Amino acid sequence: MAAPDQEKRPTRPKPLDRDPAPPPRETLAAVGGRVLDPATAIPVNGVTPRPTVYVGPRLTVSKSVDLEAALEVLRAVAGPLGWDVEPEPEEPHTRGLRFGVRRVRITVASNRVTVAPDGWTLLQQTRAQLGVEAVRGVGLDHVVFTDPYDSSHPYDSSHPYDSSHPYDSSHPYDSSHPSGPGGARPVRTYAVAGSGGRQPIAYVGPAPRRTPDDRMRSRRPVVALLDTGCAAHPWLDAAVDTSVTLDGHPIGYDDAATHPELRGDLVGDLDGVIDPLSGHGTFIAGLVHQACPDADILAWRVVPSAGPIVESAWVTALAQVAELSRRHHAGEPGGRAIDVLSMSIGYYHETPQDALFDPTLLAILEDLAGRGTIVVCSAGNDATSRPAFPAAFAPWSDRAGPVPLDPARPPVVSVGALNPSGQSDALFSNTGPWVRAYVPGAAVMSTMPSFEGGLQSVARTVVFDRVRTTIDPDDFRSGFGVWSGTSFAAPLLAGRLAQSLLDEPAALLAEESDPVERAWSVIERNTSIAR
Repeated sequence: MAAPDQEKRPTRPKPLDRDPAPPPRETLAAVGGRVLDPATAIPVNGVTPRPTVYVGPRLTVSKSVDLEAALEVLRAVAGPLGWDVEPEPEEPHTRGLRFGVRRVRITVASNRVTVAPDGWTLLQQTRAQLGVEAVRGVGLDHVVFTDPYDSSHPYDSSHPYDSSHPYDSSHPYDSSHPSGPGGARPVRTYAVAGSGGRQPIAYVGPAPRRTPDDRMRSRRPVVALLDTGCAAHPWLDAAVDTSVTLDGHPIGYDDAATHPELRGDLVGDLDGVIDPLSGHGTFIAGLVHQACPDADILAWRVVPSAGPIVESAWVTALAQVAELSRRHHAGEPGGRAIDVLSMSIGYYHETPQDALFDPTLLAILEDLAGRGTIVVCSAGNDATSRPAFPAAFAPWSDRAGPVPLDPARPPVVSVGALNPSGQSDALFSNTGPWVRAYVPGAAVMSTMPSFEGGLQSVARTVVFDRVRTTIDPDDFRSGFGVWSGTSFAAPLLAGRLAQSLLDEPAALLAEESDPVERAWSVIERNTSIAR
């Protein structure tokens, strides 16, 4: 009979726990990314790493440990390799934050170097020579995707004829598709317009009804979004605020010239085709608004139009958000209430079940949760049961996860996607005991920026002085579209949680109410997680 610990902690992947295909080379090049290959990775103390994507010549050091002490240890091992380790200058907006990481560069220090500087190699060499505890708080700078391993889209080919058009502009390399190589697998159908792929539609119903301020019985719930930002839209202009900063410092990016919600085509070929993630944040904000029209939405831009971002930049944005929340609850100037934080973003960690796991991200999420913020995370679109983080910080239904349930604070809520009928899971959705809620995420309708992309209608003619065309596949001037991905299940659930806050008695959102208790109340009503 197996020991209790063995029953609770599986020691090897289950058959469905496969590793998704790595992203294409051009995606990696944008951030200096490398794919960790377990076949060639250096093992330490029997730890078998899983594939992940990280910034090659860099490590991160948590602010929870002594930076100089960490540098001394790393330099002792880097020297014989012909490398040096130097901290990058700290940005002004990260100084003084309670949480975060410092980036350190690994550079060539002499002409004796035999291999290119690499963060994973240095980290494992240090663990092997000096022990795991010597580099506690030191980790890789992971490359983070809006959907893990898939920077090219949230199940969207950006072309309406993905399976039949001779020029599939968005997928020149099939290995980037979350369904894996080949075009015959059923999961690929979600990328085709008409089957869930991104496409414009004409919405003819009424807009969500937002209660006037003078008729609200309590303060509005606040839903925060870390994504590609949000564009102006008639539905969203009164609900979304994109201007919130911390001490005058932007959270994420603030350069209008690179804004993927304002400029649809910023990367790739000079063809006018809308970038894979352009409109993503506006679409997400629209889903929150549909589920809870009375919610105030804070939208920050941390993801470029084609993705990805690096973990250190994401952690910094999260640390800023946590500071806004702390100041609000402490009654200090410059704070903002945040009831729900929705993130359609994540990555696969190389060693998620052991002591090497980097605690920095978890510490920030637990800090937010301690003040009653509900953190909602998409599960990912790779059709695998391999845990994706931060979604897998949720309490696992089989109690085998890395983070035990703590009744003193609301847990991370992980979300998978349902098909439109609500009767079955979408084939692309990640799944497993770590996914604790499922809501529609395939072929959902929401708001889009008024993009008019470079693709054209297949046919055009003039009859009786009236122009007749087929549907222009990337003309979103209607302001609405259809899209698919767990990216969209997360904000839909976030909006439902916010609405549940409003459905409680009026005192629920009053300042004297217990934010942790009210968070637990709505989590238990909307997910399979029980306190």
